[in-house]
Amino acid sequence: MSRTPVLVSVVVPAVNATPVVDVQLTALAAQDYPGEFEVIVADNGSTDGLARHLSDHPLAERLRLRRVDAGAAPGAAHARNVGVEAARGDFIAFCDADDQAHPQWLRRLVARAADFDAVSGPVETTTLNSPRAAEWTPVNAPEARTEVPGLFPVAGSCNLAMWRSTIDKVGPWDVDCLRGGEDVDYCLRIQLAGLTLGHEPEAMMAYRVKSSYPALWRQQYAWAQSDVDTYVRYRDRGHRRRNPLLALAMPVLLVLRNPLLPQSVTKLPTGTWICYLAGFAGRIRGSIRHRVLYV
Repeated sequence: MSRTPVLVSVVVPAVNATPVVDVQLTALAAQDYPGEFEVIVADNGSTDGLARHLSDHPLAERLRLRRVDAGAAPGAAHARNVGVEAARGDFIAFCDADDQAHPQWLRRLVARAADFDAVSGPVETTTLNSPRAAEWTPVNAPEARTEVPGLFPVAGSCNLAMWRSTIDKVGPWDVDCLRGGEDVDYCLRIQLAGLTLGHEPEAMMAYRVKSSYPALWRQQYAWAQSDVDTYVRYRDRGHRRRNPLLALAMPVLLVLRNPLLPQSVTKLPTGTWICYLAGFAGRIRGSIRHRVLYV
């Protein structure tokens, strides 16, 4: 049955986000959603003056902006849980502090969620990033979805929304997912609980990618380890291994397309090569940790 929220709560986990958070807050203030909404910044232990920055923010009234202290434990999952607890809305939308919602983002999410228990949207990397950084991490087409092998479609927490009744049934975000993957875990739990996850291609979020090689490595290495965590957690529920041919082909690709060769030969940006290498190394590290093979 179609539903319309009384109040939407936008939960934004943040840590040391003072230099970038105004881009997202300005974007949220420019939403064309006609209903009522509030914005909750869940501060996950910032030391850069974020609390002071938000205390008298010029958009505070427009956004019904509140900062809540989510510094008791590290991780975005904990911050989202604290934000949800503070939220007054019957519909909860999640986005990140360093991204930028397109003007129709919230309206499109809410409209699509009328017939689903949760809904995701796509991301684009052209708005907030240099062309060089954007090409490092290609993203799906707006209508495309990422699927966990053998299970369900999943989505990133930077563009995800759900009814409070969904959260009440599924429970809190898993605070043990400190390497990442808490969004994949939550999407799987939603659907394993018999609930539905829709997708709205027009609910676009501008995503900020890592702009340096070391930061890119750390992110991709951690995420790849979380892929193995997810496999171990859900293999008894149908999660399949990655294609073994990928494991055989990846070392060859990494050697033949390494950045010591001219890009005219490799046809691969250095940042993309780092993503591949970090992903491969992270899955090996995760496989060793769990004593499984998932590379």
